[in-house]
Amino acid sequence: MSIINNINKVFDHRIRLGIMSILMVNEYADFNTLKELLGTTDGNLASHTKALEAAEYIKVEKQFIGRKPNTRYSTTTLGKAEFKKHIEALEKLINKQ
Repeated sequence: MSIINNINKVFDHRIRLGIMSILMVNEYADFNTLKELLGTTDGNLASHTKALEAAEYIKVEKQFIGRKPNTRYSTTTLGKAEFKKHIEALEKLINKQ
């Protein structure tokens, strides 16, 4: 078995890695919070959240707070499991002598 087998292509991009890292330690995060923390543009963040949603790694919840639309994201059970496997694979790769 190759040491890179469990490295997940979906998490290759640093923005997706950042989104998942934030969501793994928070119950949820809204669009503006992710945008601020990651220092990315609206379009860039939207495309990466769509990719994670398409893989069923995150759940998207749209709501209104007062009159303002609010989009928030959380990890799915599958997303948590796959991200943990990805991080473990990276750790094994880094620690490989």
